[in-house]
Amino acid sequence: MGTEQDGLTRHVIGAAMEVHRVLGPGFLESIYEEALSVELSLLGIPFRRQVVAHVNYKGRMVGEGRIDLLVAERLVVELKVVEHLAPIHMAQVLSYLKTMKLRIGLLITFNVPALRLGIKRMIHNP
Repeated sequence: MGTEQDGLTRHVIGAAMEVHRVLGPGFLESIYEEALSVELSLLGIPFRRQVVAHVNYKGRMVGEGRIDLLVAERLVVELKVVEHLAPIHMAQVLSYLKTMKLRIGLLITFNVPALRLGIKRMIHNP
């Protein structure tokens, strides 16, 4: 992973930590998505929300998922409000990375006392 990608990941984690510092745990996922969007905008970091990820099977589209945030067109950020990140949450991020042909993703749950306990960096090796 290059230093540019590392820097982007660090900035997004810092923004998420600021959101958690201000709001704390206990809100709905949509509130954290909105607050993180505000924080990323204040930092001048480009992103898109609710990005459609088309799922193809043998050359045919069979469905779609929605990525919470796609940062700088290269970092998938999936937000949760669960007490513990489960394997299914990690599988979801890896599936989005595979579908979007991207390498790095962040899985973040805001329903923790300290956000560092709720962040998982995911790497997909295509």
